[in-house]
Amino acid sequence: MPRDVRILNTGSLLELSRRLRTAGGQRLRNNMTRRIRRAAEPMHRDLQSSIRDLEIRSQGRTSRGGPTMNTRPLRSTIANAIRISVKVTGSNPGATVWIDKGRLPPDMKNIPDLLNEGRLRHPVFGNRRRWVNQYASPPWWDTVLRQHRPRMEQEVARILDDVRRALD
Repeated sequence: MPRDVRILNTGSLLELSRRLRTAGGQRLRNNMTRRIRRAAEPMHRDLQSSIRDLEIRSQGRTSRGGPTMNTRPLRSTIANAIRISVKVTGSNPGATVWIDKGRLPPDMKNIPDLLNEGRLRHPVFGNRRRWVNQYASPPWWDTVLRQHRPRMEQEVARILDDVRRALD
């Protein structure tokens, strides 16, 4: 199930956000936010390309099958709903990458979770008496996160060290 990913080092970020608030360093805060966002952008792009390139296989068509009538682009709709959020002050500082389900059509809200699990079962063109399974190479979300997590943690630690030096 795709969950949001949060890159945070809670103790360091909380301590640093308190120091930023007391120092009143708006320029420093904006710089830190921009650098953390920039560090998360490769993961964001890879998540989007991963869902756009995801192979979804079906069971195969019967003789009654024909070309799809659905013109809605499933993969690009999900890719466009992937978001980045960065907070450097407050009670929960850090970077968050998530799927904004508010940007998905109502009937697609659970599809990213199902595709990450590897199996999407749905009615054929809304016909509730005929269902099909489609399979995806799981887990598209988790794989990208595992690849990027070490780099993100190192980058955020480096940014925190730079900001800590600037505050001292």
